[in-house]
Amino acid sequence: MKNSSQINVLFIADIVGKPGIDVTSRLLPALLRKYDVDFCIANGENLADGKGITPREFSEMRQLGVDVLTSGNHIWDLPQARKMLTEETNLLRPLNYPRDNAGYGSGLFTMKRGGGVGVINLQGRTFMYPIDCPFRSGKREAERLREQTKVVIIDMHAEATAEKQALAWYLDGQVSAIIGTHTHVQTADERILPGGTAYITDAGMTGPMDSVIGLERKVALKRFVQGIPQRYEMARDNLRMNAIALSIDAETGQAKSIERLNLP
Repeated sequence: MKNSSQINVLFIADIVGKPGIDVTSRLLPALLRKYDVDFCIANGENLADGKGITPREFSEMRQLGVDVLTSGNHIWDLPQARKMLTEETNLLRPLNYPRDNAGYGSGLFTMKRGGGVGVINLQGRTFMYPIDCPFRSGKREAERLREQTKVVIIDMHAEATAEKQALAWYLDGQVSAIIGTHTHVQTADERILPGGTAYITDAGMTGPMDSVIGLERKVALKRFVQGIPQRYEMARDNLRMNAIALSIDAETGQAKSIERLNLP
């Protein structure tokens, strides 16, 4: 049984299309009970057929018990998302995009049991868009949020493993957890750094594993072998949920445990 200062957080890896929604709908209710989850985060930038998000998917996730949806570069793919980002504070886009873009890059959220959780969404720059510095942006925002809560969690949406690891060392002890997303491939390097920050390079993907990061294999092979664009087609087979379960001390903000999940 957890003590009064312990907060349990579940982070669901990039949910890809309807297959990802289906497996989330099937597994999430039991996971929320099993881990006595106080706060649930999911990366939802690929909810709408593998790229982007619409109000329908956002509403589905919220009804399932997801408190906040983070995102990344694909949040801009569908025009509906621009309006949602302005209206829905529980849908985040990367903080380090230029400020005149729609939406929020972070937020302070209240748990049902009381108490706050800060969430920051960042995007890397290596092999991605040359946007603002995620290191400086993340540090400034973490300092601001820590004036209101010790529990701060970052979704670092980035291509390069080195960039994610560097951010973790840069902010070790200043945030509760840094969870990498974007590659859709779960890494096996979960750990708690010396300063108390939980870290994993990539949480993985929630959706069809018999695929190429969610894409139908035949389509993906044509792209690579023939070298020309192909119409995006979602895969459907071998649905799994990748997720991260965290235990955090609310008084210090330090992570006490991190568990990597890969569930059928």
